[in-house]
Formats: sequence, structure tokens, C-alpha cells
Amino acid sequence: MTAFARRNGVLHAESVSLIDLAARFGTPCWVYSRAALEASLAEFERELAGLDALVCYAVKANSNLAVLDVFARRGAGFDIVSGGELRRALAAGADPRRIVFSGVGKTAAEMELALAADILCFNVESAPELDRLSAVAGRLGKTAPISLRVNPDVDAKTHPYISTGLKENKFGVAYEEALALYRHAASLPNLTISGIDCHIGSQLLDPAPFAAALDKILTLVDQLAANGIVLHHIDLGGGLGIRYRDEDAPTVQAYLQPMLQKLRDRHLRVLLEPGRRLVGNAGLLLTRVEYLKPGEVKNFAIVDAAMNDLARPALYGSWHDIVPVVAPQGATRPWEIVGPVCESGDFLGHGRELALATGDLLAIMSAGAYGMAMSSNYNSRPRAAEVMVDGADVHLVRRRETAEELYALEQRLP
Repeated sequence: MTAFARRNGVLHAESVSLIDLAARFGTPCWVYSRAALEASLAEFERELAGLDALVCYAVKANSNLAVLDVFARRGAGFDIVSGGELRRALAAGADPRRIVFSGVGKTAAEMELALAADILCFNVESAPELDRLSAVAGRLGKTAPISLRVNPDVDAKTHPYISTGLKENKFGVAYEEALALYRHAASLPNLTISGIDCHIGSQLLDPAPFAAALDKILTLVDQLAANGIVLHHIDLGGGLGIRYRDEDAPTVQAYLQPMLQKLRDRHLRVLLEPGRRLVGNAGLLLTRVEYLKPGEVKNFAIVDAAMNDLARPALYGSWHDIVPVVAPQGATRPWEIVGPVCESGDFLGHGRELALATGDLLAIMSAGAYGMAMSSNYNSRPRAAEVMVDGADVHLVRRRETAEELYALEQRLP
């Protein structure tokens, strides 16, 4: 679906003008579409209908409570990577029996929190983590359900910073060591083996690496069964990419069906952990042009959003479409879209052909994932407001921070 479209030359979020949102909430401002969120989840639900399957939204992509609430109301599960994300999911109404806990650095305190909540499963990523989890569970008189995140050493063909399935990546246990680690897990007194987990990267546009990874994981599943270790679920992870510019992003059907065919007659519950695919194109960052600074070599359009708001361009060299809220008129020229942060790397887009004037509103598209969730207060900049549009209704789901709040936890020396 197209949640963001022009009406009479003005870009709207569902039925609401972005001009009106800027006037009401100021800029920069994150804008999300409830309809787009629900449509993205429904795409997975259609492919999984009739199967024993659970979509666990990757909270790290966008952890706003309203976003989590939309998914929780539809019965989704959640993939978390910290105690803070667990608390967020529970605060948003998540069923703890639909939560899986991933991540390489779970602390004992986080394990205790998750055990007390009675989550569905811990995705364990190392031998020391197995030992720690068993000890923590024993101290609490509980049994921890676990799966091992197995690294299949498959090239996901994505940016190296978001590739997670190669031997040189920090995530998961080595494929060659997995059988021995499962045997070790089976020997520990306070663990119960539930499943197996695999996640090879993010923003994947080719379904082939998913299928290749699954083939290796299923070989391991059979080896485990031959050793008397029977699994109950397989977690296929997430990573399915979206269209930012001109990418040919696969449909959910094209991504899932080859894997579901391989799982036929396996009698394994299927878990998925999509993040970006559910929220990426359901949000944008609304910003205003503060100054135009034409130059001999480059033309700079200085906007009120910056790398502290949307880090992806500076961090990964990522592309986001940047479009005028009001249909442009007049001649275009190439502009560097930059923020006010004191870094030469503070850019949101290079060489964008736009007709601009001071005060124009711009929409930075496909910003629903890894936007606000990765934002910071660098240069003591308050983080932007977040709003959710639901048809003609608008909800402020996180107000803009104040400068005073940035140092409220600090104090001067006596």
C-alpha cells in the first residue's frame, strides 16, 4: 500500500497533510502510518495462514510503544535484544510467551528479568552464555527454554556492518561447534532445548542466501535428532529488505515460500523476526530547510534534521529518497542535504536534484526503521517528536524532548 501520497500537490500521510503536521508538531518530526504498519504485518500473516508460525517483530528497528502496540494488538510476537526492549514490549501489551530474547551480551540481570516474565525462548549465542543462563535459572528455581543461534557462514550480500552470518561476525555459534554445544546444553540442569535460530543479516534483497542458510540448518536439525535432541521450533530470523531507492525488494511470498516448502512435514513451529520490513516504509522524517548556501563546488541545503536524528546516511552511506512536501516548481539544481551538527559527515543526501527555497518542507522517506531508534542527543539536540497517523486521526506518540531534559540527570560539582 502507499501510505504517503500527494493530494492536490501536497504530500499526505494517509489522510493528513504533512504541512498540517509540521504546523502542529514542528520539525524535525517522525511520522508513522498505522495502516502501513498493519499492511506489512498482514503480508506475513497471509503467507503463514494455517501454519504453526509466529512473527516476532524485531523491536530494535523501531521501539516506540505505539508501534509495538499496533503489532501486539494483532497477536504478533517480539524479538528483543536487551532488558530495556523487554520492558518496552511488556509495557506495550506484548504476551511474554511470544517474546524471544536474542543478543550476544545478555547480562545476568537481564536473564533474571526475562525468566521472571516467562518469555518464550532465549536465543543463546555462546557457550559461556549457556552456562550463565543455566546458573541464573537455577538460582531462581526456574528452567530456561533455549535455542542456539547458529552461524551458517553464508554470505548475505549486504552491507558489512549489517551482515551477521559469516564466520568473522560476532553473532551466533560456529556451525561446526553447534552439535557439541547442543549436547552441552542438554547436560545442563536448568535449561530445556526448544529450537534453533539463524539470522544472516539485514536489508537482504536476494532470497537465495536465506534458502542456503536453511539447508545447512536443516542438516544440523537432522544430526541433532540422530543424537536424541528433538527440536520444537525453527527461528528463521529476519533481514528481508525494502525498497529505498530503486532496489527490487522481494515479496514476502518470494522470500518465504521456498523455505516453507523445505520445512513441509518437518513438524517444527516456524518463528520469524522481521524488523525493517514491517516498519521501514511505514515512516518518514519531516524536516524544514533553514538555509540555502550555494557554492562554487557544491550547493548546501541546511535543514533542521541531522545525523543525530537519522544516522543511517552518515553511518552506512545509506540512500533515502528526499522529496518536497509541496510539489516543486521552478528550476532544479543539485543540493547537498545537510544538518546543523558540527561534523562534515552530517549529511542526509548527496547531490539531490531539487527546486528549493528557504522554509520548504522536505520528507525523508523510508525512515520508519533504524531512525528514531538510533537517534542521539549529539550537540545537545533534543530528539524529535513522533506522531502516528491513523486515517484522519493523528496521535502524538512521543513528544519532543526539551533541552532541560537532556541534563536533568546531571549535576554540577559541589
